[in-house]
Amino acid sequence: MRVVLHQEMNRRPIINLARELRRKQTGAENLLWAELRNMRSDGVKFRRQHPIGDYIVDFICLEKKLVIEVDGGQHNEDVKKEEDETRTLWLESEGYHIIRLWNNEVLANIEGVVFHIKEALE
Repeated sequence: MRVVLHQEMNRRPIINLARELRRKQTGAENLLWAELRNMRSDGVKFRRQHPIGDYIVDFICLEKKLVIEVDGGQHNEDVKKEEDETRTLWLESEGYHIIRLWNNEVLANIEGVVFHIKEALE
């Protein structure tokens, strides 16, 4: 029998939300995830919809502390821009480097996106 720690119980909602987000990935996220999974042969491992603190990041390479966010049009709205900025500042304060991409950028230029990510990993 597994004993659930109090701290873990508090994290359960964010973990459940991350699982739900994995099931509901956008087309751009699915395309990028396929490419990121292919990088495993290069020794680079990414996770998707991964909780960090109070946030869930789209993709992360924990070893390199690289976060990749794939944003849709709603991220152009003022409130969402402020939330994204707060989130980015917190992640950077924790030592993470963030790459923000637009859905249409991923869909239209996946080769360029992958090149950019590989550069950031070096």
